[in-house]
Amino acid sequence: MIISGGGTGGHINPALAIADEVRRRYPESQILFVGALGRMEMERVPAAGYEIVGLPVMGMDRKRLWRNFKVLRSLIKSRLMVRKTLADFHPDLAVGVGGYASAPTLKEAQRSGIPTLLQEQNSYAGVTNKFLAREAKCICVAYPGMERFFPSDRIILTGNPVRHAIEYNHTTREEACAYFALPSSLSRTILVMGGSLGARTINESVVAALPEWSKLGYQLIWQTGRSYEHEAQELIKEYDISKRAYVSAYVERMDLAYKLADVAVSRAGALSVSELCLSELPAILIPSPNVAEDHQTKNARALSTRGAAILLLDSEAVGQMGLTITELLKDETRREKMKAALRDLATPQAVERIVDQMELLW
Repeated sequence: MIISGGGTGGHINPALAIADEVRRRYPESQILFVGALGRMEMERVPAAGYEIVGLPVMGMDRKRLWRNFKVLRSLIKSRLMVRKTLADFHPDLAVGVGGYASAPTLKEAQRSGIPTLLQEQNSYAGVTNKFLAREAKCICVAYPGMERFFPSDRIILTGNPVRHAIEYNHTTREEACAYFALPSSLSRTILVMGGSLGARTINESVVAALPEWSKLGYQLIWQTGRSYEHEAQELIKEYDISKRAYVSAYVERMDLAYKLADVAVSRAGALSVSELCLSELPAILIPSPNVAEDHQTKNARALSTRGAAILLLDSEAVGQMGLTITELLKDETRREKMKAALRDLATPQAVERIVDQMELLW
C-alpha cells in the first residue's frame, strides 16, 4: 500500500499510526510513503522505519498568482513521478491523509484504478481531500456532519488515528524523567506544544511565564518548532532552569511527554485534541487564528464547554497563559474533573476502525 500526505505533524502522525497498525496485522506488508520534498515527512517517516519517495510538489500561492506557473510545473513533474512509482510498486491500495503530496499521488492512483481511502482529521475538510473525495472508495472522518464536504454514502465516522505508543501508553514517569534528563518524577511538569512547525504566540507566552515558573520550581518540556529552538535554549539558561527544562524543535517521544506532564499548553489541532483526550491530560488550548473556518476554536470549544480544557484566545495568551497554568497546577480537584471529562470525550481504537475499512478495499 501507499500512504501519501504530510507537511505537518497533524498529517504525518495519523499516517504513521495507520502504517503501524497495518504492519502489526500484516508483518510482511509493503508500505511506501509519498511526501513532499523539503517537508518534515522526509525526516520523520524514515526515522519511523518506513521508505518514502519525495515529490517536488508545492502549494498554490493565492496572493501572488503569477508564481503559480512554477507550482503547475512542479505538479506535472510530480504526477509523472507518481506514475512511475505506481508502475514499479503495484500498490493494492492508496491512502491519503491530506497535504500537498496526496493530491497528485491519489489522483494518479484513482486514474489507474487503484482503490483510495481518505482520512480527514478536522471538522472542516482540507482542500486536497475535498478534491479527491469524488472518486475515493471510503472517507474516514473524526467529526459528525462531514456530509457537507463529502459524499454521505462513503463517509465512515472513525475518530482520529493515534499512534499505538500514545493510545496504549505503558511507560512510567521515571522512564520519562530519564529520557528528558529532568531531575524529578514528582515535580510538577508543564508540556508546551506549539504544533510541529512551532507557534509564535505560544512561545512568547512561555517567555512571559518563565520568571514565575522558575520561582515555583516547575519542570518544562517545551516543543518550540525549528525557528525558535535556539532562542528558547538561551532563555532557559538566562532564567536558570536549564536543569529543569527540555527544549527541542520537535518532541519525538510524545508518549513519554504525555506520561510525565501534569498539564499542557497546546494549539487545538484535531490530532492534538485527540491525543490529549486519550492521554487524559488537562490542557490550556490556544487555537491558531490562521486556519480555515476557525476550526481550531471549534475544536477547543468542544472541550472547554464540557470542562475538559481551558480555552484561551490567541490574543489573550501572552498576558494570561502563565497565571492560568499556575492556578491549574495548584487546583488538583479541577484537574481531576478535567481528566474525567477528557476520558468521556476520547475516541479510542480509531486506527483499528480505519484499518478495518482498508481491509474491505484490498
